[in-house]
Amino acid sequence: MFDRIKAILRKEFIQVLRDPRMKGIIFVMPVFQVLIFGYAITTDVRHVETAVYDLDDSIRSRDLVAAFVRSGYFDVASYVADDAAAGALIDRGDVRLVLRVNKGFQETLDAGRTAQVQLIVDGSDSNTARIVLAYSATIAQSYSNSILTSRLLRTRGALAPLPGVDLVTRAWFNENLESRNFYVPGVIATLVSLVTLMLTSMAVVREKEIGTMEQIIVTPITPAEFILGKTVPFAIIALIDVVLVTVIGVFWFDIPIRGNLLWLFVSVVLYIVTTLGVGLLISTVCSTQQQAMMSTFFFFFPAMLLSGFLFPIANMPTVIQWLTLANPLRYFLVIIRGIFLKGVGPEILWPQMLALAIIGAATLHLAARRFHKTPR
Repeated sequence: MFDRIKAILRKEFIQVLRDPRMKGIIFVMPVFQVLIFGYAITTDVRHVETAVYDLDDSIRSRDLVAAFVRSGYFDVASYVADDAAAGALIDRGDVRLVLRVNKGFQETLDAGRTAQVQLIVDGSDSNTARIVLAYSATIAQSYSNSILTSRLLRTRGALAPLPGVDLVTRAWFNENLESRNFYVPGVIATLVSLVTLMLTSMAVVREKEIGTMEQIIVTPITPAEFILGKTVPFAIIALIDVVLVTVIGVFWFDIPIRGNLLWLFVSVVLYIVTTLGVGLLISTVCSTQQQAMMSTFFFFFPAMLLSGFLFPIANMPTVIQWLTLANPLRYFLVIIRGIFLKGVGPEILWPQMLALAIIGAATLHLAARRFHKTPR
């Protein structure tokens, strides 16, 4: 038994690693991808290109514009003199926000009345637009409070502190609210998914295409031995990739690992078992490597979109939420983010670990049965 498994293992390692370009794809590309995605995938909104349409051109209006700039979230890219120019900048995508201050802004404020300011936001990216509007509302409210305080001091002199509510916030786990800390562990999970799925989905199909499947069938090897021989090399490669991209995430992007590395390793192994099982199942269903590659992408992209990596599962329709329960990436994202950011262990994450174990065992069992039925 062990000799047969050893022979399959040796064959798979030789097959995968004999091509220098394949080595680069397996070990170098994930590093480049985690570097690129680590910078690119972020929901932080800073340096919003802003056009200023100041019809008042007063000290007050310039102070308001300066308050936007000092926040660090807005950069004045242009000053416009009419509505047509402002609309053209929005249409071309040169700016994402137009701050319009109407004539009489300073006069209205000095008279003790409320002055209106218009914000024209590019709403094509609704998420960014909502964040920009929230930033703008906070800045405008702060500016309004400063004007009210200075007016009271001028008219009534020094006053006793006015009653109010001071909201003190504290963010746990991700103290600076850096979106990178949330997304980079997800990038690690998706890269591992793609590598293992691509390698394993080609495994059985390659045997069919080069005509060696019939030779394997007539040998004494059992389906379980064949599956082990096919999956162990890819599991080892996937673990090496996990180490590489985790090192990049921790030492390059300063992503914290607050949990136990042993439980991270156990969780990664459970997840790799599920992706290897799915990849082998795809491989047994397809007849050519082209079919296997297309099937892998048809599985991977819905799995990524329905995993909570980009969009919260709680915001999805109920039917789709039920559908995500069969998605192993959903559970692994909860685990890896919990270990990286929260420092929790199996006492919290055991439902996700159990789900991965069940899905992995089921997919490997189906792949073994398909291997028994498929060869002819």
